[in-house]
Amino acid sequence: MVAADARPYRKCVGIMMLNADGLVFVGDRINTDRQDWQMPQGGIEAGESPDVAAYRELEEEAGTGKAEIIGEIPRWISYDLPVDISRRVWGGMYRGQMQRWFAMRFTGTDDDIRLDRHVPEFSDWRWVPIDTVCDLIIPFKRQVYSEVVREFRPLACR
Repeated sequence: MVAADARPYRKCVGIMMLNADGLVFVGDRINTDRQDWQMPQGGIEAGESPDVAAYRELEEEAGTGKAEIIGEIPRWISYDLPVDISRRVWGGMYRGQMQRWFAMRFTGTDDDIRLDRHVPEFSDWRWVPIDTVCDLIIPFKRQVYSEVVREFRPLACR
């Protein structure tokens, strides 16, 4: 019998940024040997509200603040990292992440997305149809992404 992992979840936000055509922004993680596409996400800093964290993370990861919140999933969605990864990242303190997800409508042009404005987390980016998002994501995040896609689908199909 395997003991349950008693480590807490790291609180963070996730952002589904949609362009005017209802396509979803995804970035290819820079720190892997394979293509690992994901939507922007990141930790909530002490004293920071989830919506403020979402704007900060979008700026840090996509290099743009040209977006407006158009939806939010009002509950935390959590996932466990594979144990080998969770023991390496964040000093091994967390078993995974609990995320608050926001949908944002991109209000800029593609030229406003600049992955090099901060320490890069993505090596490349693209717009994809919402129905392909779950196929691109690393397997341990697929359940979360399925829930996010289900919740935000009406916002992509306007």
